[in-house]
Amino acid sequence: MKKIKVDLNDRSYDIISGSGIIKEIKQYVENLKFSKIVIITDTNVAKLYGLRLLKLLKPYKAFIVNIPPGEDFKKLYTVSAVYDQMATLKLHRDTLLIAFGGGVVGDLAGFAAATYMRGIYFIQIPTTLLAQVDASIGGKTGVDHASCKNLIGAFYQPKFVLIDTDFLKTLPMREIKTGLAEVVKYGIIKDPELFELLEANPKTTPDFWIEIVRRCAAIKAEVVSKDEKESHLRMILNFGHTFGHAIESLTNYSTYTHGEAIAIGMFAASNLAFKLEMLKEKDLIRIVSLISRLGLPTKCDLKASDIIKTLYMDKKAKSGKARFVLPVKIGKVVVVDNVSDKKLKEAFSSLPVC
Repeated sequence: MKKIKVDLNDRSYDIISGSGIIKEIKQYVENLKFSKIVIITDTNVAKLYGLRLLKLLKPYKAFIVNIPPGEDFKKLYTVSAVYDQMATLKLHRDTLLIAFGGGVVGDLAGFAAATYMRGIYFIQIPTTLLAQVDASIGGKTGVDHASCKNLIGAFYQPKFVLIDTDFLKTLPMREIKTGLAEVVKYGIIKDPELFELLEANPKTTPDFWIEIVRRCAAIKAEVVSKDEKESHLRMILNFGHTFGHAIESLTNYSTYTHGEAIAIGMFAASNLAFKLEMLKEKDLIRIVSLISRLGLPTKCDLKASDIIKTLYMDKKAKSGKARFVLPVKIGKVVVVDNVSDKKLKEAFSSLPVC
């Protein structure tokens, strides 16, 4: 078991990670003040682990509220349905909410916690690789809007994050790959040794996953501690996401998983950096090679012009200009917001991306 601290003064919290540590959940929640527990999860996770979590939380009065799985349901109407069930259960402000699932569950449940009765305690128990290395940490909560991913949301920090890597044993391979896209991101933005570890094609043993989660969580905790609300440093965590979110939006969140869209986005951002003479060709080749070898896509069937139009709806846009996180080498990125449409089209035109 390892602990990493997210340092936010009176809202600081621990990221607790390890193998099989879900069985220790009761000792971590007992220090929180609450009268009831509501577990927000999706139907897939509920079938696999819902009853087990309820048993581990005895003798607390705990309830499960299920939502449908998938990004299609990360909408305000789903949050409204969650509110309805919580109100029916007569849950008050002294309720502890547990977000138990992947990134969609964590984002939506966190937003419900931030807004139900103006805010209740919540904790994150992520069950997917993507959520364990990224989405469950940092307090970003929210839902999608028809015009933009994550347009509606709030910064709302959990009381702690409990990461049990044993949940990965039941994760489909496609979901493992989508999580690895975020791991690649961390290697490119801040941890060249992590990138090299992935390049070495190691065996995916339990110790491997523990190490991967620890390294990614440590980076995100450091960044969030310095810049909680994404005013400067935290923007580096969006590497690949400006393009990736546009691709997700244009395909109605149905063609690619989040990680697959981000993989295409990282490929496009890296090529743009190369075209702007910011990134050396050898590093571009390493990035492209690793993304491809991990079984992640590097192309999509969208027009470059459509993607460029969608970029300007991105939350990170500033003064009508899209902002890009671009690599200058493996382990370092910079934020750029003065890229012309011409340069964007040039970057796309030489890629098998669009």
